[in-house]
Amino acid sequence: MATKIRLQRGGRKGYAVYRIVIADARAPRDGKFTEKIGTYNPNTNPATVDLNFDRALYWVETGAQPTDTVRNILKNEGVYLMKHLRGGVKKGAFDEAAAQKKFDAWKADKQKGFDAVAADVAKAKKEAVAKELEAEKKVNEAIAKKVAEKKAAAAAAKAEAEAAKAAEEAAAEAAEAPAETPAEA
Repeated sequence: MATKIRLQRGGRKGYAVYRIVIADARAPRDGKFTEKIGTYNPNTNPATVDLNFDRALYWVETGAQPTDTVRNILKNEGVYLMKHLRGGVKKGAFDEAAAQKKFDAWKADKQKGFDAVAADVAKAKKEAVAKELEAEKKVNEAIAKKVAEKKAAAAAAKAEAEAAKAAEEAAAEAAEAPAETPAEA
């Protein structure tokens, strides 16, 4: 029986979530399967993979053929590297402890890369927020300047109107005062 490691679709419309399964090559995509070895969610950033590493390694060593997508998932999880290292142990190139040490070093290096990318993304977000805040401050300053100019113009107009009103009142009082003086005399 030819076995394949493939994805089996699940989830709702527009939000596919996949199970990584071992199935007969002749079985339909969402049909019967031998064993479920993990899940794959491409909707998250980065894509989430939950894999039973030991069972995946067993099936790859047994000869199950993965689909292209599953092969990429298994490579990213290190299944093919471990298969390669176990081949070196069988040939006598190094022992099991050295193989595990190499795998752990690869896994740590990969995690360090993920952490660096996550740090860069966080830094970029922080810079974008700071840049947006700075732009907003500039806009607010411009608005405050316009409001201050408008208030100053309104205050000047009000002061000018009051000065004109005071001048009119003074002129009216001056006109009334001479008119009263001749009447008294």
